Amino acid sequence: MSEALPAATRPKKPLPPKPGLHPRNRDVAGYDFTALAAASAGLARYLITTAAGTPGIDFAKPAAVKAFNRALLVDHYSIQGWDIPAGYLCPPIPGRADYIHHVADLLATCNRKEIPRGPNVRVVDIGVGANCIYPLIGHGEYGWRFLGVDIDPPALDNARRIVAANPALADAIELRHQPVQDNIFVGMLRSGESFDLSICNPPFHNSPGDVMAVAQRKWNSLGKGARGKSAAPPRLNFGGQGTELWCEGGERAFLERMVAQSAGIPKRCLWFTSLVSKAENVAHVEAALKKVHPVETRIIPMAQGQKQSRLIAWTFCGNGEMERWRKARWADQS
Repeated sequence: MSEALPAATRPKKPLPPKPGLHPRNRDVAGYDFTALAAASAGLARYLITTAAGTPGIDFAKPAAVKAFNRALLVDHYSIQGWDIPAGYLCPPIPGRADYIHHVADLLATCNRKEIPRGPNVRVVDIGVGANCIYPLIGHGEYGWRFLGVDIDPPALDNARRIVAANPALADAIELRHQPVQDNIFVGMLRSGESFDLSICNPPFHNSPGDVMAVAQRKWNSLGKGARGKSAAPPRLNFGGQGTELWCEGGERAFLERMVAQSAGIPKRCLWFTSLVSKAENVAHVEAALKKVHPVETRIIPMAQGQKQSRLIAWTFCGNGEMERWRKARWADQS
């Protein structure tokens, strides 16, 4: 049984390496909870000693997860004032960082094996959310500039508050409202805009019922399963609003729409990418891509602990076009 961890006896040894994380991930060697609590004082109240005798937090508690994320952002990227409204998605930062590192490697394949860095690299984040997590990590790791797009005005308002709390981000992160729910790229770009990457973590459930079913499974796996009529209902420890978690047709329909709309702006983004959470959806996305004839498609496996995922990337630019792109945008930034 876990119990509160006295400060005087708190172990200082970090956890073992996280299996599957990208080698550049700052958490690949595990979490140093003592350092994290020192960086963000609010984390200390949530520290526990696990059954294995190591420091940790109770990941079934949303407040603990939020405090943990805040500490990681302070410690890793000097982000101040990070918070999200009640009920919004509180993302697992190591997994989000992995996405950024993998797409950095993808850009390196077009830049003579060097990751392009600095503000000349521009990325559009589809569904930036209230947490603004991908722009925070991507700018912190590589100095990239981001456009974050979302259909939810309150989420954008919170993302703007995070950016405003960190003056160094003022020129690095722009936020923009997409007013049409079914549009992804359509109507989003301004005249003359182009991007080196698009990234996305799409909603992957088909309905609110599917969301609750997943919540129940996670609740059970965390040892919080109901034990009677008075037991608390399951909840997602990472939170999430409706538009963050589900859309009609789920992940498959969203990705098929993204692929179709990318074909309408084939040369305004070098690499289109997205996470694909459900393995069975990969074949459907590949089928959608065959209809729009990209020059190249790549599927990149990802993992964090027992969770297996992958990202899919496609481009409509050939080798000659990529080289011209490199010279025009990155030649002085590598």
